[in-house]
Amino acid sequence: MSKFFTLIAAAAFFGSPAFAQNQGGPATIKGTVGDAGQRKIEAATIALLKGKDSSVVKYTVADAAGKFAFDNLTPGKYLVLATSAGFTKKYSEAFQLADGARYTLQPLVLSPATKDMSGVTVTARKPMIEQKIDRTIVNVEASVTNAGNNALEVLEKAPGVTVDKDGNISLKGKDGVMVLVDGRQTQLGAADLANMLRNMNASQLEQVEIMTNPPAKFDAAGNAGIINIKTKKLKQFGFNGSVNLGYGQGVLPKYNEGLNLNYRKGKVNLFTNLSHNGRKGFQNLDIQRNLISENSKELLYYFDQKAKFTNSNNSYNAKIGADITLSSKTTIGAVIGGMSNPGEGYSNTTSHISDGLGKLQEITRSHSTGSSTFRNLTTNLNLRHQFDSTGRELTFDADYLTYKNRDNQALFNAYGNAFGIPIRKGDTLYTYLPQDIDIYTAKADYLQPLKKGARFEAGLKTSIVRTDNNARFDTMNNGTRVYDAGRSNHFVYRENINAAYVNLSGPISKKWNGQLGLRAEHTSATGRQRTTGESFTRDYVSLFPTAFVQYAASEKHNFGLNYGRRIRRPNYESLNPFMEYIDRYTFQQGNPNLKPQFSHNIELSHTYRQFLTTTFNYTRTSDIIQQVIEQNVEAKETFVKQANIADARQMGISVSAQVPIRKWWTSSLYVNASDNRFEGIVDGSNVVVKARMIMLNGSQQFKLSKTWSAELSGFYRTRGLEGVILTKPVGVLNFGVGKQVMKNKGSVRLNVRDVLYTQKFKAITRYGNVDAAFQEYRDSRVVNLSFTYRFTKGKLNGGAPKRRTGSSSDEAERVGSGN
Repeated sequence: MSKFFTLIAAAAFFGSPAFAQNQGGPATIKGTVGDAGQRKIEAATIALLKGKDSSVVKYTVADAAGKFAFDNLTPGKYLVLATSAGFTKKYSEAFQLADGARYTLQPLVLSPATKDMSGVTVTARKPMIEQKIDRTIVNVEASVTNAGNNALEVLEKAPGVTVDKDGNISLKGKDGVMVLVDGRQTQLGAADLANMLRNMNASQLEQVEIMTNPPAKFDAAGNAGIINIKTKKLKQFGFNGSVNLGYGQGVLPKYNEGLNLNYRKGKVNLFTNLSHNGRKGFQNLDIQRNLISENSKELLYYFDQKAKFTNSNNSYNAKIGADITLSSKTTIGAVIGGMSNPGEGYSNTTSHISDGLGKLQEITRSHSTGSSTFRNLTTNLNLRHQFDSTGRELTFDADYLTYKNRDNQALFNAYGNAFGIPIRKGDTLYTYLPQDIDIYTAKADYLQPLKKGARFEAGLKTSIVRTDNNARFDTMNNGTRVYDAGRSNHFVYRENINAAYVNLSGPISKKWNGQLGLRAEHTSATGRQRTTGESFTRDYVSLFPTAFVQYAASEKHNFGLNYGRRIRRPNYESLNPFMEYIDRYTFQQGNPNLKPQFSHNIELSHTYRQFLTTTFNYTRTSDIIQQVIEQNVEAKETFVKQANIADARQMGISVSAQVPIRKWWTSSLYVNASDNRFEGIVDGSNVVVKARMIMLNGSQQFKLSKTWSAELSGFYRTRGLEGVILTKPVGVLNFGVGKQVMKNKGSVRLNVRDVLYTQKFKAITRYGNVDAAFQEYRDSRVVNLSFTYRFTKGKLNGGAPKRRTGSSSDEAERVGSGN
């Protein structure tokens, strides 16, 4: 390991002088916002306006120190507007920004809106979509149609994000997105992550950050980039909070309640969040598949399966934390959070099995009942120290996360002929699937400002993960439950990742700006099947360079080019070879032979007049991890697993725009066209799959009056490719209205999701001897009614220290169903 860290230290030493000696670069504006008592105001909304007509150029939000900045600007006349809850708005003087200037504003001092702010809430309206240099930000509450939705439904409306029928998330047509919650990686597998997000209500969320090519500071995991879901955090002085209630009705009901409280006085800030989310839903799944002989290629069997799953879940969430300002330079904090998600469900599946000539031979009926309990606990300790007024800063985080998942299922199968007469004895399979995951992480980050606007960053991180899956299967024999040793297994997995990075950014010349980064990660992992004694070991070091270049060609045109290498490691659940059954002939299985996949990502972007952005992207991936279907024709079995199937190439173009058509009407539009190609070997067969897809996300927001607003939003995807599965077109239309009540302290929102009931997923897959078609739909058309009330006691004259996201942000994604 000494050589590993020596490599990073050498890169830092030889790399740092390059940027520090350059001059010029795109223009930059920076400043601070505070109150008359010289207390800085965190989370104040800062708008950069054109001096000519006061139209908005960009938005940003002040940090914990009240600082803000606008980068990559063209010359011109500007002014700045600052707003914050409980204060009157403040304009700066208009100023002329020269080419390559580094302009520092006089401090913006906000005055209280009234002498006594008790019980009064003033809110600044944020745009629904914000475009930053390195990320896209979705402000969840700015969209009326988000009320009553869950987090997964919020994501599928976000620019460039796709959510398939199983809840798998992709970005710009690429799989392998790393999802963070408050900067912490969930470590959950795709199915469990989707379940967790379905049990998080939109009322808990503040923002969604989308980064397609993150810099070296972030973990290299996530082939397609990072999505960071930020939950709400109150920041004002005094005692303040909010309460929300919501009810939704589709075919089945959904409901949610939440309470956020914050108390800040002097140097101490205390906060807590409590919420409950209850959901009942269903999933109807139809599968038609042909079982074809590998040798003769003749059709042997035809399956027509119809399954209906019904579930009921309750999710209870709690978080409590404290921030303490020890001095003007040092802040410490602690956060403890947890979730309990009990649920139950049942399913009925009917399979009609015909021979190759179409004659019905067998009807199999399967019925399952099950219950599950998912619990997690997260703890974080953090420290932030500023050495001096130049901006030198050291941050430290230590985290512990634990997940406990308990799944129980009873599966009953009955077999009959075409007339329903039993042809053999039915069978019963009982499964008990406990899963325990413990994650320990720690990281330290250092920031060193250099001359002429350059910055040097470096950091270290270590994570230790331990998982334990003890799957037990029982069958019935003459009315007695008997342990099934052939199916049962006990799988344990250990992983240690040590990482270090350096990052250098700043102006290169008058119009050029750049950033270079290098991250190194050493992975050591061991998996062991205690039942059979089989084991595997992985030990490897990987380097992940990143590079960003920006060019301000003129006042109207800005260009950017970036590159990054990334990794996608198998989630822990996928490495466990246990089986999970849908019916007698259909199941899914883990694969302990999975290897990590690596990708090279390149993006070229152009921004016109700060509102229209066009991006070209190209990705090349090796050993891509994809879900594949394999068949045992003789046993009539079909099973799904993940495998390193192929090399993949993906390229695309996206266009995003947010245009104020009228003062009362804002239009947001995102269009992405992608071309995907997979080429490799699946179950011994050569496979080449390719497809083009166009995806549209749009929102029309209307400010009908001072208190009334409305929104029409939706998305549409053409025929496309998800791994080796070709998907059919799908779209959704949403509509909502909102009204501010109780002197703007409350809001009522009514919306309808999937108005036309068109969110029905259809797909086909054909390769080797696999030939299958799928159709799936859920309880997606829902009418939601929600109410939010905000209350405040005390002076709103400052902000709390910035809440930290922790060091485990990159581990919490590879676990499995829950949080």
